[in-house]
Amino acid sequence: MTITQLEYAVAVATYKSFVAAADKCFVTQPTLSMQIQKLEEELGIKLFDRNKHPIAITAIGEAIIAQTRVVLAECEKINELIQQQQNKLSGIFKFAVIPTIAPYILPGLLENYSRKYPEVKLQISELETQEVIHALKNNEIDAALVSTPLEEHGIKEYPLFYEPFVGYFSEGENALKKRLINPSDIAMDRIWLLNEGHCMRNQIINLCSEQVQQLQANKPYRYESSNVETLRKLVDRNKGLTVLPELSIMEFNEDQMERVRYFEDPEPVREVGLITNDHFVRMTLLQSLMDEILNLVPEKMRVQKKNRKVLRIQSAKL
Repeated sequence: MTITQLEYAVAVATYKSFVAAADKCFVTQPTLSMQIQKLEEELGIKLFDRNKHPIAITAIGEAIIAQTRVVLAECEKINELIQQQQNKLSGIFKFAVIPTIAPYILPGLLENYSRKYPEVKLQISELETQEVIHALKNNEIDAALVSTPLEEHGIKEYPLFYEPFVGYFSEGENALKKRLINPSDIAMDRIWLLNEGHCMRNQIINLCSEQVQQLQANKPYRYESSNVETLRKLVDRNKGLTVLPELSIMEFNEDQMERVRYFEDPEPVREVGLITNDHFVRMTLLQSLMDEILNLVPEKMRVQKKNRKVLRIQSAKL
């Protein structure tokens, strides 16, 4: 039994295909199939049912693959110990960020991190929260920057900062007459929202749950965006209002800032943190990412205060 054989088995279990697994492992399909066959012969069991499409994992195979993930994670600890001893970070790190955070963190993170840790190759993708969870559990990524808490089995969470939400209004909206707003000032019949799948959409709906039945009720059409910047542009050109994370307004001009209103206490915020799976061991590298991300956010966001309310991610029923 070899580490390579175990890696191949996990790849097949993840992608449910020998061809896809071989591609991800950068070997030919016959090579991968032969190594898995040798592993099965040594173990005296069948890991996969090759007669099904996509390929299915056998009952005993499920248990073996689960233990294999633990074994591979423990093997990774050897490299972690070496890097700690040498005080040097290197290797490939697969990292995901949800779309409502990526534009405001990634540009600075890539610039600073690559300069400080040139031997670490970050492979970054934008994924929605459910895609992140699936990828982590299948070992397709090492970590992700998301809105927490997820309270998901098998996932470890490392909260980093607390980002306030703000209201953004078109000219003439009544809420602009106030210095601070409350959830009742968010007119759900004129709001622009992100579409299904974004945890920020659920957070805003939960913030304004008492008026949620009025969602875009008076509009001649219902449009939901997949991009925070689009929400801002919709308000600028098509009237109405939206709720934005504070990092997204950092480059607003004076006219735009005049149409921003902060919420009164308890101020609604989203908790943002790094998450990994339970078997993750590259803690030195993870800490380096934490440090660089925290350097990119205002100091006031780094501490949770009593006058803030962390919005839940689970969706409210419409």
